[in-house]
Amino acid sequence: MIPTNVRRPRNVNVPRAAAILYGDWGTSKAYVIGLAFAVAGYASFWLIAAMCVLTALVGLNYMIICRLYPDGGGVYASVRHRSEVISIVGAFLLIADYLVTAAISALSAFAYLGVPHPEKFAAAAILIIGFLNLLGPKHTGGLAFLISVPTALVVITLGLFSLPYLGTAIGHLRPLHGSFWGNWAGFVSIVLALSGVEAIANATGVMKLNPGSTDTHPSVTKTSTPALLIVMIEVCIFTALLGLAMHALGGLQVVNGDVNAPGAEGVRDYMLRYMGQVFVGSALGPAFGHIFGVTISVVFGLLLFSAVNTSIVALINIQFLLARDREIPRIFQRLNKWGVPTVAMVLATVVPMSLVIFVKDIAGLAELYAVGVVGAIATNLGATATDRTRPVKPWERTLMFVTFLLMAAIELSLLIDKPNARYFVITVLLVGLILRGLVQERRMKREALAPAQLPIQQTTASVTSVGGSSSPLLDANSRGAAPPLSVGSESILCAIRGTGRTLDFALKEARETGRRLYLLFVREQPFMTEQDTKRKWPDDPEASAIFGAAKEKAGDFSPLFCYAVSPSAAETIVDVAATLGASRVILGAPQRNALLNLIRGSVIREVSTSLPEEIDLLVYA
Repeated sequence: MIPTNVRRPRNVNVPRAAAILYGDWGTSKAYVIGLAFAVAGYASFWLIAAMCVLTALVGLNYMIICRLYPDGGGVYASVRHRSEVISIVGAFLLIADYLVTAAISALSAFAYLGVPHPEKFAAAAILIIGFLNLLGPKHTGGLAFLISVPTALVVITLGLFSLPYLGTAIGHLRPLHGSFWGNWAGFVSIVLALSGVEAIANATGVMKLNPGSTDTHPSVTKTSTPALLIVMIEVCIFTALLGLAMHALGGLQVVNGDVNAPGAEGVRDYMLRYMGQVFVGSALGPAFGHIFGVTISVVFGLLLFSAVNTSIVALINIQFLLARDREIPRIFQRLNKWGVPTVAMVLATVVPMSLVIFVKDIAGLAELYAVGVVGAIATNLGATATDRTRPVKPWERTLMFVTFLLMAAIELSLLIDKPNARYFVITVLLVGLILRGLVQERRMKREALAPAQLPIQQTTASVTSVGGSSSPLLDANSRGAAPPLSVGSESILCAIRGTGRTLDFALKEARETGRRLYLLFVREQPFMTEQDTKRKWPDDPEASAIFGAAKEKAGDFSPLFCYAVSPSAAETIVDVAATLGASRVILGAPQRNALLNLIRGSVIREVSTSLPEEIDLLVYA
């Protein structure tokens, strides 16, 4: 038994966790303020204020959830130990949310940029971002941080320029009119600011551990709680402030669900840009107002594009997780050579593109938007609040259950009053349950045939498990008894991705020096599950083919084959080399151009940085 330690790296600190959350949660103010005015006119502040209170309430609950579930997974992981069916429903509600998040974020970005036919540009942008994800998982924390900082500065600047107009805004403010249920329907239609809070629950699995905690007993509250608090305060305060300041704009009229301003039509979808032009232009002159309006468009456009990428990555991860747990067909977990599930990527790209093209309107997408995120949050809160096995204080459980009842009421209202949202979420759930039924049917057929296949399984080569990651180690001389493994300094580790010249060189080097040769194949993928830690190389067709070809090339020489599933090939190579006590690591020079190396990073560079000094690194070009 050779122990290894292959886990997702926990390297996301407070600023980057806050930036990842802000990239989704913080974008809501870009479109929710204008939508609120389209619903209630000069009384919309009261709806915005109520929404901010609800946002703060949900944020407080998710601080508790992040404490209880430090390994990530969001609603799917937190509910699965209670009920597999409910976890599936929660997962597909979250899928519905991310599908519309990608669509509405792209459409809003081009609405701010002021291009004609923004739906066409939005569909093209989603396609480009989706295909970029074919190159593998991105380390988006740093990028999200770089984008969120200028966005926050622009929001603060706009807020400061809005302060002198608050008196005028209060003078224009009108009370809500109509019945309670009419105002409730208006409130329900703008709860979009809740979207994004699930992102923090999904990210706990890669957050830095608290001092004193371990991977066995993790705790990430020192990262998750400050990140949530920072973003929650910004979202609530500035959404309320800018929502009130919007009332200072005179002459706004609601026409056919859109908002027209003096000298500008259709400002509903880019209200912040119009506010910047007016407020800054009044204080510093029209030229500065125009420049600030363009600045708002650019920074919010970039932040919204980041939200599109985050949504697509999340969609890919959720589909892969469901496939690994045998809830949807295995085709959704088949990886390309960069470790990305291709079919999952295609669906995560094509469906948002279709939504943008067919709906074309932010208000229409908003109806579809809320039903997914509200349903996912309600499922998470309801399951956690009623789970007596979790260490939750009585006041926390009461707060969570009351919030769950409120979210359930909002979800019910959406399903009753928004037929398009109802049809959309039912379609998503039906597709998910049909896929799950097909998988279960196939599994039952395989189990029925299992006794007849058992003698064939017993004739396969002997396999020895490799420790913590359960990465199997196969002796190439499977025709006889497996010789004992010797782990010492006189060994070579060669990481292979094919059967080319690097493999030939490693075999030659091992023969000439008389050293034991380990051939390592790393299946790199962005999201790790419990099933991944138990996967063996016979379950990986590419690894099986490479090991079989290597065995034939080796002839009488007997290399040992190592297999691992990991989100970081470089970390796994270093880990296995140190565990085996290898004296030399051989890597092949990647056949990629400079652009791909820049986008995906260099495994050679990462290995050379982390490899212990006593282990030599040899790159065969």
